[in-house]
Amino acid sequence: MKKLSALIAAIMMAFMLAGCSLFSEEQPQGTQFDAKIGILLSDTGLGDGSFNDAAFQGLERARTDLNIVFDYREAPEGNYEEMLNELVEQDMTLIIGLGFSVQEAIEKVALENPEQQFLLIDGYSEVANVVSVTFKEQEGSFLVGVVAALTSESGVIGFIGGVDAPVIHRFEQGYIAGAKFANPTITVLSNYAGDFGDTALGGNIAQQQIDQNADFIYPAAGYTGVGAILKAQEHGVFAAGVDSDQFFIAEEAVVTSMLKKIDVVVYDLVSSLVQGNIDEAAFELGLAEDGVGLAEIRLAQLDATGQALLQDVQKKIISGEIVVPETKE
Repeated sequence: MKKLSALIAAIMMAFMLAGCSLFSEEQPQGTQFDAKIGILLSDTGLGDGSFNDAAFQGLERARTDLNIVFDYREAPEGNYEEMLNELVEQDMTLIIGLGFSVQEAIEKVALENPEQQFLLIDGYSEVANVVSVTFKEQEGSFLVGVVAALTSESGVIGFIGGVDAPVIHRFEQGYIAGAKFANPTITVLSNYAGDFGDTALGGNIAQQQIDQNADFIYPAAGYTGVGAILKAQEHGVFAAGVDSDQFFIAEEAVVTSMLKKIDVVVYDLVSSLVQGNIDEAAFELGLAEDGVGLAEIRLAQLDATGQALLQDVQKKIISGEIVVPETKE
């Protein structure tokens, strides 16, 4: 995959504030596009500073660089099929579904519309007209675990998952494995919120972990995780962001973030589609493919030994010498 490029998030916000449409009314009459892209965002929608925003930025970049137009839908009520069918009716070249929660709906709609090409991000489908993209979240989370263990003074760190699902298990298990690799005596507290959209709940769970001496908290929980990060900042403890660089959320707490390079994936696949076809039916992206990674480390300084350890484990994961667990034992 192509290396991550710097994207300007302010473009998206300015566009949203201006109330502009993303589709044809903004284009000159008769404009011809190489591709028309539709996207159904995951539950938390735009403005999450993470998963959805990253995918949106990838499409914005594609719109700037390539001859494409795109439209999007949000489904906070869980009406995925309805939103997908609205996009199908617009005769899209490609329709993207974000998140494992949309998989059942996208497969149903794909089977009903076999000529329509779909892309499922964060799930694996065997339906013929659905291309699947999954990430090795455990590999990027392993690096976060190493950083957490090296910066923790209490010897206790925390993980907060959004829902009890395989994709979140990968975050959790990678984080635990990395932390214990760096410090075998580290204690890792782990809680599941059961919700991606409750900032107050995230703050409450973080408070419980802080009360148990956790001084580094890693949430993989959408808006719920934002609440946890803000609570960490309130108490002067460290945190890690997820999916995108979330340093801006809490600049006194976020040491680093596990990058899930959805923006790059979306851009590259749209680019491939414009140039020809997406030949592969499924992509699984980890450190070796530059699909996941670690944001800049701020606030906490790793000593030379810690920096060397972090670089060494990354090389060993890429080479296969370290195989990071992705499921609970």
